[in-house]
Amino acid sequence: MLTSYPLTVAGDSLSLWQEYRQTRDRALRDRLILTYAPLVKFVAGRLGATLPSHVDEQDLVSYGLLGLIGAIERFDPGREIKFETYAIARIKGAIIDELRSLDWVPRSVRTRAREIERAIAELERTLMRAPTDTEIAEKVGITEEELGDSLTEISRTSIAALDELWSPSGSGDQISLIDTIEDQSGPNPEVSLEQTELKEALGDAISRLPEREKLVVTLYYYEELTLREIGEVLGVTESRVSQLHTKAVLRLKARLSGVAMRQHAEA
Repeated sequence: MLTSYPLTVAGDSLSLWQEYRQTRDRALRDRLILTYAPLVKFVAGRLGATLPSHVDEQDLVSYGLLGLIGAIERFDPGREIKFETYAIARIKGAIIDELRSLDWVPRSVRTRAREIERAIAELERTLMRAPTDTEIAEKVGITEEELGDSLTEISRTSIAALDELWSPSGSGDQISLIDTIEDQSGPNPEVSLEQTELKEALGDAISRLPEREKLVVTLYYYEELTLREIGEVLGVTESRVSQLHTKAVLRLKARLSGVAMRQHAEA
């Protein structure tokens, strides 16, 4: 997941980590923050590319820095997992948490996103397949053109990203959907059975996406191409890729909500 992240950590970083874990020295923590600060800018830049222009990237960096500090304070270098892999979800989570607390996304956009998500879920249950744009628009009670406009508007918010935090069983414990498809280098004792089931469910849901939407998800989250680059691959505009990405995420959320409801019923 971090193939495009340019940071190369110095060879003595392990000893720095071990000394910090033993002493909790603030100066050592500050050195680690400086070492990994480029990661915050990388994550903020990637998230910022999907947000409205009025969202200041420097604000995102500030929010993400809190996530980095928390990750440094909690990370155990003895675990078989790279710090970057561990930290990136915490940085994203801190940024998205702050954006959500500011409630900058218009209520109308959230409402329309939920309407489309519910429509997709209901249609898939009755049709036993992925519904078409025509079917989704008819179910929501709008035209296909209005559906496209809504997808474009939703795509400018974090609610149309797998980075969005999600509560798998309606409990207070939230995880990031993207955490479940990250390639972690070793076992993570913090990963619960519930998240493992979510990972399997998400993998299955991605495999059942319409081909173009599946390709967009694969190129964006696994290969880390930008929406513009994906547009060049598919031969369509960046705006069209954004719509495909948004539909894919809403489909995935609809399916995972169904999984969560079944888990809750079985609990």
